[in-house]
Amino acid sequence: MGVPKQAGERGREAGMWPLVHTERAALAADFGDLTDEQWEIPSLCAGLTVREVLAHLTAGASLDTVRWLAGVIRCRFDFDKQVAVRLAEQLGADPAATLERFRRVVSSTTKPPLPVIAMLGETLVHGEDIRRPLGIRHEYPVDVVTRVAEYYRGSDLVVVAKGRVGGLRLVADDGPFTTGSGPVVSGPTLSLVMAMTGRTAYCDDLEGDGVGLLRSRCGAA
Repeated sequence: MGVPKQAGERGREAGMWPLVHTERAALAADFGDLTDEQWEIPSLCAGLTVREVLAHLTAGASLDTVRWLAGVIRCRFDFDKQVAVRLAEQLGADPAATLERFRRVVSSTTKPPLPVIAMLGETLVHGEDIRRPLGIRHEYPVDVVTRVAEYYRGSDLVVVAKGRVGGLRLVADDGPFTTGSGPVVSGPTLSLVMAMTGRTAYCDDLEGDGVGLLRSRCGAA
């Protein structure tokens, strides 16, 4: 007998959590020795510092569906306000407290009403949002980044990605990811993911006739 579809989907979701936990742990390790000045460096998320983005990741790993919905209602369905409120809750008194709060949720399986792959995408993308301005390089397994790319190419749920790459053909030069048709954009899978999610800086890593169009579609993340 085959595995029921819902049971199979639950199994795949559960199997995704170790990937999330691995990337969170790597991020916590990378940020253990930052100076106070480094914590205040602007991230690739418009208007947010490195420290604030890490607090945002902590908030996402601390909110279940009930708390998320309660917050949305309290903020009168102003989703940006909800994000700001939850970020402030997790910031802590100083950078050490911000990092400690993040460390506590490294192995969390709590999430808002999103698929687990979205949590992996958030961890990867926001991780790069704060690593790149600090000059920190992290090697991601190609299969993990490919999973995230496959998710974003078909979704505008958390961030506009599917709409951003419409009419373009994306081709990874370090893995199997390809999608779309039209002018080509090629490069590392990670850079494709970051450009898909609006990070203009990563367009510098890409080549092809479609790069200019993709760059023009990248706005504030």
